[in-house]
Amino acid sequence: MEISLIHQLGDELYTGLRHRQVVAPLTERHPTMTIEDAYQVQQRMISRRLQDGDRVIGKKIGVTSRAVMNMLGVFQPDFGYLLDAMVVNEGESIDMSTLIQPKAEGEIAFVMKRDLSGPGVTNADVLAATECVMPCFEIVDSRVRDWKIKIQDTVADNASCGVFVLGDRAIDPRRIDLSTCGMVLEKNGEIVATGAGAAALGSPLNAVAWLANTLGRLGEGLAAGDIVLSGALAAMFPAQAGDNFRVSIGGLGGCSVRFH
Repeated sequence: MEISLIHQLGDELYTGLRHRQVVAPLTERHPTMTIEDAYQVQQRMISRRLQDGDRVIGKKIGVTSRAVMNMLGVFQPDFGYLLDAMVVNEGESIDMSTLIQPKAEGEIAFVMKRDLSGPGVTNADVLAATECVMPCFEIVDSRVRDWKIKIQDTVADNASCGVFVLGDRAIDPRRIDLSTCGMVLEKNGEIVATGAGAAALGSPLNAVAWLANTLGRLGEGLAAGDIVLSGALAAMFPAQAGDNFRVSIGGLGGCSVRFH
């Protein structure tokens, strides 16, 4: 893709984010777009946000579950950037007017205590570099009309990241089995999904190792203090004003979020 087109598409997604407007699917208009092109569009979108004063505080991993891989017809995860403007405090109510078409996902968040970069990062390396893990909600939000996304669309759109909420407990990851810990997701007091850590590439540790190794190939890495969202443990659920969500993860505790 020409750099002028990459900048144009990144600017379009940035404008959609700022004005709460959807854009037509990028892959419908540019069917030859590659994943590499999409990451360049993502970089343009993020650079516009950094110019506004937003600050990178971590990464999110997407497309970690078999269901989402099947939906997108691609069998690799993706990643996007977490910015300080995306943080919502536990129990805080989210104003629906700040989002476009949000959906809630229950995940496990990692907080890094030391730098980590590939290649060759193993699960043991991830454990050694992690300060703590926490239950969290990622509120994904697509700037692409009606969530009609292929992998290139979501990558370009910063992996469809909206905002995120961390739980109020920080747990040593060496104290629990992150593959087998069970998750219960409730919407308005009703259980709508259950899952386990294994839903994220077999283990959230696998997901973070994949991220570190992928970033290493791009000349990047994870830094001490970074937050990493390791991928959804069950399906994502649309959110509307008045909805209350709670996620409980065995050994980690819970996290809640409300919408108004």
